[in-house]
Amino acid sequence: MAINLTKGQRIDVGLQQAGIGLGWNPNEGASSEAYDLDASAFMLGDNGKLISGEFFVFYNQPQSPDGAVKTSGDNRDGEGDGDDENLFVNLGSVDQRVKEIIFVVTIHDAEQRRQNFGQVRQAFIRIYNQANNEEICKYELDEDFSTETAVEFGRLYRREGAWKFEAIGRGFNGGLQTLVEKYS
Repeated sequence: MAINLTKGQRIDVGLQQAGIGLGWNPNEGASSEAYDLDASAFMLGDNGKLISGEFFVFYNQPQSPDGAVKTSGDNRDGEGDGDDENLFVNLGSVDQRVKEIIFVVTIHDAEQRRQNFGQVRQAFIRIYNQANNEEICKYELDEDFSTETAVEFGRLYRREGAWKFEAIGRGFNGGLQTLVEKYS
């Protein structure tokens, strides 16, 4: 039975092969341009910064150097039900220097297209078992990010030898570049 999380809630993951499903739907008619949202992962050390640039997993760098985090690829329209993009995490293979993995979604070319997360609905992050697709937990973002172009959905983090997940739901202006600067 999957757990529905609220903002700030934390749970034990209890998996080695975790799938991270991220989904969203654009509001019809909110923009004349297509919506291209992108899922990314920042693998951070003790200092809350990237171990190195190679530990930033996104559409142009689809795998971490330890092979532990991989992206499913770039879904350019967010149409349909279910996950729009996935990240696959082998928690047993994550470099020991990595203490947390932040999962974010950003709107590609948001400023030029005049788009923001206020024009996106039904956004969520979910953790599932890759072996059988059983959903462990799901966090549905219920806030209206009316000006933000990047959102931290959630994070996996190490605590006393185990991996845990926290629902975050924190928005930022400035898109992906703002988050790259924050974690570099």
